[in-house]
Parts: sequence; structure tokens; C-alpha cells
Amino acid sequence: MKRLLIVILIAAGLWSGYWFVGATGAKSGFEAWFEARRAEGWVADYTDFSLQGFPNRFDASWEGLTLADPQTGVAVDMPFFQVLALSYRPTHVIAVAPQEMQVSTPYEKFGVQSEDLRASLRLRPNTALELENAVLHGDHLRITGAQDAALRELRLAAERTGDTTYRYGVEAFDLSPPAPVLQRLAGQEALPEVIEVASLDATVSFDKPWDISALEVARPQPTRIDLSDMRAIWGVMEFRAAGEIEVDAQGLGTGTVNIQAENWRDMLRVAVNSGAVPENAATATERALGMLAGMKGNPNSIDATLELKNGQVFIGFIPLGPAPVFRLR
Repeated sequence: MKRLLIVILIAAGLWSGYWFVGATGAKSGFEAWFEARRAEGWVADYTDFSLQGFPNRFDASWEGLTLADPQTGVAVDMPFFQVLALSYRPTHVIAVAPQEMQVSTPYEKFGVQSEDLRASLRLRPNTALELENAVLHGDHLRITGAQDAALRELRLAAERTGDTTYRYGVEAFDLSPPAPVLQRLAGQEALPEVIEVASLDATVSFDKPWDISALEVARPQPTRIDLSDMRAIWGVMEFRAAGEIEVDAQGLGTGTVNIQAENWRDMLRVAVNSGAVPENAATATERALGMLAGMKGNPNSIDATLELKNGQVFIGFIPLGPAPVFRLR
């Protein structure tokens, strides 16, 4: 019994030493990161920082946290923020956001409210901290500012499948766009105020891995997008898309995307109202889509292929307008 007690005490002492060494290193690492950001011209301030969780966790907590990147013009103010990790698995962390925070971009400033908003990150144990897996979940999100918006539930998952390739899954339920946006999109159509479902399943290749430099230096930029399925349901309208797109250094895509749409005429009017389809192209587009729908036997349903090339979107030989630019700020 005496020997067992001695073994237990030695093990406890070694574990305590490991925790305190690890906690000291983690705290120093966080403080050094903030100092490095300040040296680069960031605003990186907090009113209080603590690291607790003995003996099995490293729980880093900040109060009055402000981060602002001068290169992108993006800033965030959080009254409270936590990064939680098991002491025996420090590269698997959980980030917990406050129920209210402020976000600023070069275009506007808005508040983010939620009942629960957190992310789980699994990182490769190296100095670059490359992302291997991420899951984000948000409940009852609300955006407040010049225009309010809301979302009942948001789910996002990312998994690394290659050196610079990641598979993404996104699901959003009961999205309420800002009232002016809703009015502009719907026009005279009798559409509900809530978009029931929007989802995405895609594999994206980038020019470099997602790691700590994505926050400190610059975001990786997409080079290829394999869109397995994109889906949205809004009232009587249902839209699905799948395709493959190669992206050049300027963010312009080349490839094809197959689309399926129910009640496509309503959808086309929404696209025109939003500016996605120019008004001067609406008549030609409706005529072309009507011919495609007639060939399939259902005038309210279309199955067509969009082509992206030279910065434009085409359906057949008809240009629909500028293609999206695939660049991350």
C-alpha cells in the first residue's frame, strides 16, 4: 500500500508539473501572438486574460477582446471569448463566442447575437497549426445593424482531404433576410419571409493550406471548386446546382454548373430583382429557359447547364451577366 501511494504521488506530481509547464507555455504563446499582431499594426487588445483548467484542461479566457486587421478592414469586439482544450490533446480546441459581439467590415458595422455559437477545431501538431477538421454550430443567430437578419440554426463542417484540399458542408435553416432585401428580391411575388433551407456540399482546393498564416498574413485562395450539391428552398421555389469550376489567380472561374429549378419563372424574377441577372437580359433568358423547360415536358421545371468563361455566365450562347469572383479577403 505504501509503495502504491508513493507511485500515485509521483504520478500526480509529474502530471501537475506537465500541466503547469504546458499552461505557462500556452499563456506565453498567446501573449506573444498578441504582441506580434500589434507589431504588424493590428489592434489586438483585451482587458483581462487568464488560463485555468487544472488538471485536465487548458481554458484560455479573454475579457474585453478587440481585434482589428488593418489590411482587410475587418474588426471584432467581444466582451468575452474562450479557447478550451484538453491538456492531453492541446491541438483539439473548442472556441466559444459570446452571446453578443460587434463586427466591423469596410462596408458596415453590425452586431451578432446568438443563443449558442461555438466551433471545434482539430489542428495538425506543428508550428503552422494546419487545420485538419472544423465544425461550427450556431443557434438562433441574429444580425443587427442598418438591416436586421436572422437564422434559426447554422451548421458548418470542414475536413481536410488533401494537402490543400478541403470538403465543406453548410446547412442553414429558417433564414430571414433583411426586410428591404426581402422586398427587393420578392418584388410582387407572394413569397414567405423565411427561406426554409439553404445547404452546400463542396470540395475546394486552395493555393496553400489553411493554417495560422490565414489569420496572420493572408487567406488561402481557391483554385478549384467541385460543387457536389447546392440547394435552397424558398416557398414554392426549389433550386439545386452541381458542377466543377477552375479558378485563376484573379478569382475568375471557368467551368460548367448544372442547375435544376422548380418554379423557375419566380426564381428568374428574384434573380432580376437582386441584380444577378441584368434586366436587359431577362427577356432573352426567360425565352431560352422556357424552351429548355418545354423540351423536358414540364414548363415549371428546368434542368440546364450554365457555363462560366471569360468572366461571364452563359446559358447556351446567351450571356446572363458577370460571373462571381472567387476571392477571399
